[in-house]
Amino acid sequence: MNLQVLQPVKEAGTIEEVIVRLKMLIEECKTSNSRIGFFACLYLKVTERVRDAIQRGEFDDDTRMERFDVIFANRYLDAVSLWRAGEQPTGPWQIALNSSRKMTVLVLQHLLLGMSAHINFDLGIAAVQTVGDADVDTIRKDFNRINDIIGSLTFEVMQSIQRVSPLLSLFGFHATNESLLIQFSITNARDGAWAFAEDLAEKTGADKDACMAARENTIKQLGAKLITSSGLIRITIFFVWLLEWKSPRKIISVLSKAKKNYISINTPQRVSGKALQI
Repeated sequence: MNLQVLQPVKEAGTIEEVIVRLKMLIEECKTSNSRIGFFACLYLKVTERVRDAIQRGEFDDDTRMERFDVIFANRYLDAVSLWRAGEQPTGPWQIALNSSRKMTVLVLQHLLLGMSAHINFDLGIAAVQTVGDADVDTIRKDFNRINDIIGSLTFEVMQSIQRVSPLLSLFGFHATNESLLIQFSITNARDGAWAFAEDLAEKTGADKDACMAARENTIKQLGAKLITSSGLIRITIFFVWLLEWKSPRKIISVLSKAKKNYISINTPQRVSGKALQI
């Protein structure tokens, strides 16, 4: 089934509605055998963890954090909805979602494409929209906390990916390679997103639009680099892909059942003894 014939994913108004929308999207992706469900599984875990943290009062401003989360999530849900309706989402999401039609793109690449679009582009915009006329720096601590959650749960999902992509550890042999696929880092993405948020908050009118357009183009190009490789990395990708599961439905089932083992992300995680940045 083509995703474009499915009902569009509507915007959410609360964090619970975000969770409902994400669960609906995942189930539809199972039915349609769509790779969009890979990132949706990761994002559902992030959203559930943020909801739990809000309920425990872990943020400086829990009410504002829910508003931040909903604004942030709706940028993803809107992108999916536009794409499925045959319209154009933002450039970074266009790259990520178009890649879902390509069976040669690895599960890991699909997740990184989603994270790049959502963290590198959407997160800074959501932070500025959340604070409104207030100083954007007032949200920085909570901004960092949501990225810590993404980072920790990303490693959890990485463990699940090893079930469906048994040769994933081969990338450990390319630790010094400059490929963005190898060097992608949640910490670097977060720092870049915050710098973008600060820059955006200082601008108004046409200058603000120009800032967003420039950032959108930059992150779109980064997304393209995540699925463009050459030399030994390209050969490694081929061998990893060769033994990777090919059924999106089965992969989504594994990713959606991963256990929530909350871990520290202050040190590099490892896959089969090799450092892997997340």
